[in-house]
Amino acid sequence: QVQVVESGGDLVQPGGSLRLSCVVSASRFRVYAMNWHRQAPGKQRELVAGITTHGYPEYADFVKGRFAISRDSGENTGHLQMSDLKHEATTVYYCKAEGTIGDEMVGYWGQGTQVTVAS
Repeated sequence: QVQVVESGGDLVQPGGSLRLSCVVSASRFRVYAMNWHRQAPGKQRELVAGITTHGYPEYADFVKGRFAISRDSGENTGHLQMSDLKHEATTVYYCKAEGTIGDEMVGYWGQGTQVTVAS
């Protein structure tokens, strides 16, 4: 069974910082990529940032220069460091782990962690 668990969401003031974490627990699941998405009420889920096993990051244009994604070497743990947070960052952030079980490509979502940016 694969579990994806996010943590680190909180209430923060505009301009502040937060560090989200994602832990993937699985015995046969080889994680290739860990991606962070967010979904505001009434909107589609959108990619915020992603990172592969080889450490290549990608970012949505709206977070470039302010967010940094990382992955602990040899571990199924990833982080999203968010800086200079703005009101529009308020929403639920989801971690998605993509990889393989045997020869099958699979992806698993976490339950999400709430980020609220307010004065």
